[in-house]
Amino acid sequence: MNTPIVDFITAYRENNPVRFHMPGHKGRKQLGPEDWDITEIYGADSLYEAEGIIAQSEKNASLLFNSGATFYSTEGSSQCIKAMLYLMMSKQKRGTERPYLIAARNAHKSLIHGAALLDLDILWWYPKERTSLCSALVDPEDLEDLLRTRKEMPIGVYVTCPDYLGNLLPLSEIAEICHKYETYLAVDNAHGAYLHFLNNPCHPLDLGADFCCDSAHKTLPVLTGGAYLHLHKSLGKEFLGKEKTALSFFGSTSPSYLTLASLDLCNVYLQSRCKEELQETIKRVEELKEKLRKQGWTLEDTEPLKITFRINPAKEENAMDGIQVREELEKQGIYPEYGDLDYLVLMITTENTKEDFHQLEQALKKIRKEGRAKVKENSGTYWKIQEHEQVLTLREAAFLPNEEISAECSVGRICAIPTVSCPPAIPIVVSGERIRKEDIATFAYYGIKKICVVKEE
Repeated sequence: MNTPIVDFITAYRENNPVRFHMPGHKGRKQLGPEDWDITEIYGADSLYEAEGIIAQSEKNASLLFNSGATFYSTEGSSQCIKAMLYLMMSKQKRGTERPYLIAARNAHKSLIHGAALLDLDILWWYPKERTSLCSALVDPEDLEDLLRTRKEMPIGVYVTCPDYLGNLLPLSEIAEICHKYETYLAVDNAHGAYLHFLNNPCHPLDLGADFCCDSAHKTLPVLTGGAYLHLHKSLGKEFLGKEKTALSFFGSTSPSYLTLASLDLCNVYLQSRCKEELQETIKRVEELKEKLRKQGWTLEDTEPLKITFRINPAKEENAMDGIQVREELEKQGIYPEYGDLDYLVLMITTENTKEDFHQLEQALKKIRKEGRAKVKENSGTYWKIQEHEQVLTLREAAFLPNEEISAECSVGRICAIPTVSCPPAIPIVVSGERIRKEDIATFAYYGIKKICVVKEE
């Protein structure tokens, strides 16, 4: 496995060049990696017109993932999500009705932004059991019912798998139904880039997805922003030449070569040591989970590299919620991925050491010993996924004049831009939807105090 991007930058650095090109730091170190940070000089290729070292590296990645084609993003899965929408829309026939997408409701706000930019409608696919804002454990049979009754087929079906809490969906069944009705399946696999390298691969491409985005930086040793856009082999040359255009619509013309170099170097990791180290890490995770359950923690069933705690403050005195448990861990120098009132999420990779696991175990044992992290059955209704009236299209709502108002005063108003922090970046109310009375409690539950709404005439 060669590393064409890293090799080029290494040779350039060793030549000790006089830099009369961007970036402005000229390779002189302040943070440390500046001499690795270059731009599209001659020989360095160009991300959206790649024919040289970047194209070679992307080809390496496509072979590793067994994809039809794999392309790099330096702006995360957010860029790739929008590119997937662009590609699916490019197959829309002229003269047909407004294009729309069927999507599971727990979508990242990047989907909303992309749909608004592309003037795409979304038909939301809701789960039968609504247990969390972050999860939509949708039923494939419900999808078939949706597709069977549609006069016009959607441009595609979109799901998030794994979701933010680590839940997995029956992607093979979903893909089979999509293909039965001759529509595409696109998967936000931001949290699951490693899934292809398990002993039993369960990456979306392995399970029949047509399009997939992976945030390499979330679960692989890649710098922040490094991501992949994958196309399945079955697509053949259907989108030949459009993939880079799709990415360029939503990305900077000044991509980070530091991030590209880390994606390039990651190919060596994936080929040489990823599988073995994954097995070892997953074994440690399973052993730790068993210890934590014995300590009294309630853990969700998740994909292998997540530990998701179900924590909700009981009425007992001194009970702690997920945010407080997160803060207690931070006091001990341990920083979780996410914590809200109900859940605490820890993301693990092969780069976590034995000492990391030991520290985590001891810190959680201390918290349990103090008796402040109580567990109770799900009793909340605020954080569940709710249906809303769509008053305006996503694009209309996002581009009309808007104003920010107090969440408490927003009942009856039309959401303009979804207000939600990242993580988890999953909107409670989507652009164009009318805010309901029940949403006020949800906003308060997640600490949302201001809402961006369409200005009233």
